[in-house]
Amino acid sequence: MALKDAFFAEKKRYFTAAALIILLIAVLWIDSLYIFWAVLGLFFLLGFNEALTLFNCPKHPASFLLAGITWFLALFSSHSIESALFSSMLLAGFLAYRRNFSARYLLAFIYPTMPFLALLEIYRSFGANAIIWLIVIITVCDSAAYFGGRIFGRTPFCATSPKKTIEGVVIGITLAVCIGSLLGVGIMANLNFFSAIIMSLIIAFSGVLGDLFESYLKREAGLKDSGKILPGHGGVLDRFDASLFGAIAMLFLLHLGSISKAPLEIPLG
Repeated sequence: MALKDAFFAEKKRYFTAAALIILLIAVLWIDSLYIFWAVLGLFFLLGFNEALTLFNCPKHPASFLLAGITWFLALFSSHSIESALFSSMLLAGFLAYRRNFSARYLLAFIYPTMPFLALLEIYRSFGANAIIWLIVIITVCDSAAYFGGRIFGRTPFCATSPKKTIEGVVIGITLAVCIGSLLGVGIMANLNFFSAIIMSLIIAFSGVLGDLFESYLKREAGLKDSGKILPGHGGVLDRFDASLFGAIAMLFLLHLGSISKAPLEIPLG
């Protein structure tokens, strides 16, 4: 398919993406932990609802109560993801005690709770610039892989996601590393070029894995999309899948490299 045809094939997808980008810019421009926590929390709860569907779990009110309390407590913890670890421990013990509850609840809780809290912790510990860096890497990789696969794709990547091609994935990761490494050096304090290349590569590849994981869950559940709330994209997890895995990778690498928090700078012109 020609590039022009591929671009105009899904107009709803691009309108939705534009709206999400505007929302992201507004939230990062304000640069408030409370606003970031609130907006991300809304997407988290929507994603959690979709995860229960993907794992075929009954949507018991207690599940949403636990998710809500976990997200609320994360606001007061300097290490947000530990809130999910604590809640996961309690949930695992409760499931073991009751026995008649499916252990799939635990999987549905862990994904997406921990990845969303990883996004929150990245923002809290490393600043808005780190979120921008993550989004750029994942977006470039996803978009380049999509269009590259549509134009140059010949070899299937894996059976989990039949539409993905090796050519598309290679193009996506390569372009993400090129752009991501340059951006990382420019906006992240104490980050050298070699580290930026390695981190961009790992984050981009982790995003591919996140997309595959979401595809696997949908295939197992017999669903095309995780939800319908985002026109042209499906559900929240359809849009955030790569970013969630990428966030886990970025959080680990940033802590590993002890990258300091840098102030947000958005040029006016």
